Amino acid sequence: MQLIGLAVVLGLTLAPLAAEAQQAPKVARIGYLAGNLAATPHRPEAFRQALRDLGYVEGRNVVIEYRDAEGKSERLPALAAELVALKVDVIVAAGTPAALAAKQATRTVPIVFAAVFDPVTSGLVSSLAHPGGHVTGLTVLGPGLAAKRLELLKEAVPNMSRVVFLWNPANPDQKFSLNEVQAGARALGVTLHSVEARSREELEQAFAMMKQSRPSALLMTADGVHQRYIGRIVAFTSETRLPAMYQLKEAVDRGGLMSYGASLPDLGRRAASYIDKILKGAKPADLPVEQPTKFELVINLKTAKALGLTIPPSVLGRADQIIE
Repeated sequence: MQLIGLAVVLGLTLAPLAAEAQQAPKVARIGYLAGNLAATPHRPEAFRQALRDLGYVEGRNVVIEYRDAEGKSERLPALAAELVALKVDVIVAAGTPAALAAKQATRTVPIVFAAVFDPVTSGLVSSLAHPGGHVTGLTVLGPGLAAKRLELLKEAVPNMSRVVFLWNPANPDQKFSLNEVQAGARALGVTLHSVEARSREELEQAFAMMKQSRPSALLMTADGVHQRYIGRIVAFTSETRLPAMYQLKEAVDRGGLMSYGASLPDLGRRAASYIDKILKGAKPADLPVEQPTKFELVINLKTAKALGLTIPPSVLGRADQIIE
């Protein structure tokens, strides 16, 4: 009888502990690898909010490990290796350089990229419909968007005849943009001058060249190195009264003239959906790569006024946001 009583007592004592252990949620570990977090602060916040909407609460059932190259792409391989060493369940890679670094760091950890131009040509996936392997995600640019930015710039600056395209040949995405912009310039009858800038030093050299050649306008991309110095770029366009079209709205928030591109917060939210599916057992190889569905045209009228520009109503009417 004493043995039976002891067993009952032990059973009653251990049962709640067992139940509590069963109810303890598994904590998912997500790695977030970015070339320059400061350049696009809205994207990671949108990603976190989307995770919360899906039931993931930081500190309770999910931990996000951030690694930021701060505009120094050469740091990405080491940062990706750090995330793999932490045994994260999945890696979010913001941009092509980050995605390539993550893919080179692991053959097993699932990777979701966001803001990649051409994941097939860059070697991240086999095809958009059937990625294969352990990588999938969202592209940032659809066909023709780089040329579309040039077209909008021409509409905003009708007398534009010579435009500088500032790009970084060290970024795999940039060549695709250059090809599109070259074709767009020919179609618009605009003279295009492509200027390379891989570093702060080359950026200053590009500024000196533009001061001498005095182009009609400047066309930018979302390259991580350039975003690191975006404040300097915006200041230069203001000092030289040079109209500029950017890819990211953050530049317009800081005084740039206008921007047009995929909504990065929207891509961040959609990346969270991929993460949710993968954490629930889906394989990246079975999740098709998606293209952007939401685009934003942002115009800074205060900057336009300072440049002596009158933005045509046909352009203003298409703006998603106007800063006055």
